[in-house]
Amino acid sequence: MGIDLGTANTLVYVLGRGIVLQEPSVVAIDQDLKIPLAVGEDAKRMLGRTPGNVIAVRPLRDGVIADFDTAELMLKHFIRQVHGGRSLAQPRIVIGIPSGVTGVERRAVIDAAMRAGARKVDLIDEPVAAAIGAGLPVDQPIGNMIVDIGGGTTEVAVLSLQGVVLSESVRVAGDELSESIMSYMKKVHNLVIGERTAEDIKIDAGSAYPVGIDDQMVEVRGLHLLSGLPRTVTIKAPEVRESMAEPLAVIVDAVKRTLERTPPELAADIVDRGIMLAGGGALLRGLDTLISHETGIVVHIAPEPLNCVVLGTGKVLETARGLDRVFSSRSG
Repeated sequence: MGIDLGTANTLVYVLGRGIVLQEPSVVAIDQDLKIPLAVGEDAKRMLGRTPGNVIAVRPLRDGVIADFDTAELMLKHFIRQVHGGRSLAQPRIVIGIPSGVTGVERRAVIDAAMRAGARKVDLIDEPVAAAIGAGLPVDQPIGNMIVDIGGGTTEVAVLSLQGVVLSESVRVAGDELSESIMSYMKKVHNLVIGERTAEDIKIDAGSAYPVGIDDQMVEVRGLHLLSGLPRTVTIKAPEVRESMAEPLAVIVDAVKRTLERTPPELAADIVDRGIMLAGGGALLRGLDTLISHETGIVVHIAPEPLNCVVLGTGKVLETARGLDRVFSSRSG
């Protein structure tokens, strides 16, 4: 079983069946009874809409486990769901995690998976898994550059011969883009909006570069700071782009820094082959154009950017010993 344990979404790949589950990484818990009420999509619908005794939490923050017990509970639920609600003979699990996490954080992921019922746990760095899932020839002596923009982290890596030559992980990604929209609406329009509303604005009218949607308008509903009453404000697409400029600049800078440190032979390969974008952030309109404009290198978007990491874990499982050197940590 391959798992992309993401800050925003968790995806599960089962050998022989492909991707069998794609759910938000959210758990709703009754604080009085200390029991989970909902996991995944059902829990996400409760975000910001729960009564006092119910809390909807995201057990992962910035790509790492922030709430160990809830993460274990979520993994257990997803493993059981994949196998039709019954407990399974302990599976072998390959999990994609950010490359910049510490040894303690890696151990926490392994422990959570083992306690959720795994027989054996292998960890693979997300940029490596994303590159394999995007179909890059990571097993050959060729320079491949991948930029994996998830919910909590952006991973930039140069890969060759099944290994990471150099990488950079910045804790700025999809969540920060949504948060920057929230703070912009508060600062400029005196309107307080929630996480889900900000995400909807990003999807509907968000762009990283002028790409022909600048005349698009979006209605935003929220709480007006001055009157304290619900209010609707209409904003244009360029405003949304302006609100996200700061976190986008951090992502572009990470790409530039990685290119500056790349050995000349591999840099020549990257100029020839281009940069591959993966992860949910790759779906932001004009992001490929922005990175290409800033670096002077052609940028491609992976065929299934959201699924790249989990498809990569699946391919590693299928090739058995063929890609053994890609693992960063193993449970033994």
